[in-house]
Amino acid sequence: MTDRSLHEECGVFGIYGAENASSYIYYGIHSLQHRGQEGCGMVTVDTDGVFHNYRGLGLVSEVFNAGLLSGLNGSMGIGHVRYSTFGGGGLDNVQPFYFHHKGGDFALAHNGNIVNADELRSELEDEGCLFRTTSDSEILAHLIRKPHDEDRIDHIKRALNQMEGAFSFLIMTKKRIYACRDKHGLRPLSIAKLGDGYVVSSETCAFDIIGAKYLRDVLPGEIVCIDHHGLRSSFYTEDTSSHICAMEYIYFARPDSMIEGRNVHSFRKESGRLLYRQAPVSADIVVGVPDSSLSAAMGYSEVSGIPLETGLVKSRYIGRTFIQPTQELREMGVKMKLSAIREVVEGKSVVLIDDSIVRGTTSRRIVQMLRDAGATAVHVRIASPPLTSPCFYGVDISDYDQLISANKNVEEVRQAIGADSLVFLDEKTLLEAAPGRCSMCFACFSGRYLTPTFSHKVR
Repeated sequence: MTDRSLHEECGVFGIYGAENASSYIYYGIHSLQHRGQEGCGMVTVDTDGVFHNYRGLGLVSEVFNAGLLSGLNGSMGIGHVRYSTFGGGGLDNVQPFYFHHKGGDFALAHNGNIVNADELRSELEDEGCLFRTTSDSEILAHLIRKPHDEDRIDHIKRALNQMEGAFSFLIMTKKRIYACRDKHGLRPLSIAKLGDGYVVSSETCAFDIIGAKYLRDVLPGEIVCIDHHGLRSSFYTEDTSSHICAMEYIYFARPDSMIEGRNVHSFRKESGRLLYRQAPVSADIVVGVPDSSLSAAMGYSEVSGIPLETGLVKSRYIGRTFIQPTQELREMGVKMKLSAIREVVEGKSVVLIDDSIVRGTTSRRIVQMLRDAGATAVHVRIASPPLTSPCFYGVDISDYDQLISANKNVEEVRQAIGADSLVFLDEKTLLEAAPGRCSMCFACFSGRYLTPTFSHKVR
């Protein structure tokens, strides 16, 4: 990511029917750490139906230790890693949330963003509901309060039908876990088998580390109930579509994850191949911006025949700069994080491959870094279309002023970042990187939103 200012909201992980569930959850959310580094937590349920929970600010390895995990008893639980978008940060907004209710205690974890959160919150407050956090995720808790004479699943369906936006929810009662996905399938959610139990995760990379076997994805609009009966499926709506967020493939997901049957590394590599076919250039070396752009750089190098070189080195001892909560910290992190190898780039014409450009400030620094190291030319190739519109579905770009391509054409962006040439992969070609897919969510590229935007400002 040339401008490390795109933020995925969260990652969720759940497990049912596994002894010492907290240890599995630890490894699961650790595998999802790239989806959120501000805070994390987990809730488990023991054989007596007692809930145990712990949340903290920081990385998974900083928040949890062996002593804490041993106190989180049970064979069922859910976990969460967070980067704050809607509602801001702070411990109060770290999930999973745990609620006491006369209809039955429950916990929930959420990945995504509820577009009509302000409207729903206002209605609920008018009805007398009190909110203890500023997170949009808490809205679901109020909507799914269970009357004694009604099945929980019916109330969940009614609640989800009131929500617009992107979400993968895990809802855990003392007996079962409900895995829910929005009707457009904007956020990923997958299910695996582990022994006699089941695992559900935002990304399949979390299955590999615990030895779980991938079964399938939760479908758009589907609610999968996981309990002693196994897996039971129902849908809260028939009005569904398949529009996974393109940025999941382009940037957010780990390269070893599978999203709806397509390996993320393979997708990125193919996008690099397609990028060369769309925008060939004569150069001495191909350099990818670590880490999410390396796969695309491999593809560009393979089809072009231009040698792939490690021209930029990434420090492994600081957090992902895109996850930092302020622009000042992000910019400081970039300076600490990337450096050019003079011996590789000096006297060379460089094709610089990156996955996207957001503000353009970091792109300009990297181009200048390569020139300072002796590059004779820097041709920038971006393995996605220009980001021209805000995202309201869980990616933290909610203002046109944050997007350089919203206010400048490609030539103006090229001048701003100081590149010798600049080409973005177009939408149609990007879709070709995922054979068999006929649609994705391209709202941040096109301004064509899948839902009403309610109080969110659009041009």
